[in-house]
Amino acid sequence: MWDILLTFVPINTRIMGKIIALANQKGGVGKTTTTINLAASLATLEKKVLVVDADPQANASSGLGINIKETETTIYECLIDNADVRKAIQDSEIDSLKVIPSHINLVGAEIEMLNMKGREKILKSVLSPLKNEFDYILIDCSPSLGLITVNSLTAADSVIIPVQAEYFALEGISKLLNTIKIIKTKLNPALEIEGFLLTMYDSRLRQANQIYDEVKKHFQELVFKTVIQRNVKLSEAPSFGLPAILYDADSKGARNYMELAKELIERGK
Repeated sequence: MWDILLTFVPINTRIMGKIIALANQKGGVGKTTTTINLAASLATLEKKVLVVDADPQANASSGLGINIKETETTIYECLIDNADVRKAIQDSEIDSLKVIPSHINLVGAEIEMLNMKGREKILKSVLSPLKNEFDYILIDCSPSLGLITVNSLTAADSVIIPVQAEYFALEGISKLLNTIKIIKTKLNPALEIEGFLLTMYDSRLRQANQIYDEVKKHFQELVFKTVIQRNVKLSEAPSFGLPAILYDADSKGARNYMELAKELIERGK
């Protein structure tokens, strides 16, 4: 089941203009939380960061303080109406962190895109003009393997796969890895796995440690050294439209994501 990983190798690529998709079709694994907090931590470390919210639920947008109801141009208009992507970029509470918000309309985008030419590469063409304006572009994918997620993976240089430290953690990962393999073969030969990130980890639980050992056994050096521990501040912060580092910089969650950001930067050197 894991043999498809053999085509992937540890990454050592340039930092500038790196597009990273955060994907896992299993919901509730900390994907959006990771997008928000990794982006904020990278920006705090003086990197220019853009978050692209490619999930119709728009949680990454609201979690970074964007008022969707007052937003005229979102990723939806960029994909479907060929809107100017720069008109969609909004500021966050951190100067070097920008956001392209999502909208519930994105739910219907996949159907609208079906008959569009080069439908799998639309997001790539939208983001291409921005690539060298940012150090990192993080795409928060929806919990599905539909056309928008395919677009995200086709546009990306690499993918971070959050894995929840619970019993069914590895359920469905083979399907995601197979999708990545197909996209790498047919649409985006440069796509690599940046890493598997263990989230919602509680070291006191034997099961969590077993899951960590299992993930490490299967994916070896592709597993981030940093693990994201269970932390209530990570859950509270989005309701205030803030990443954890602005909500409570001393919280365990904020510190974990800062460590992840440093590890990601180090990997790129």
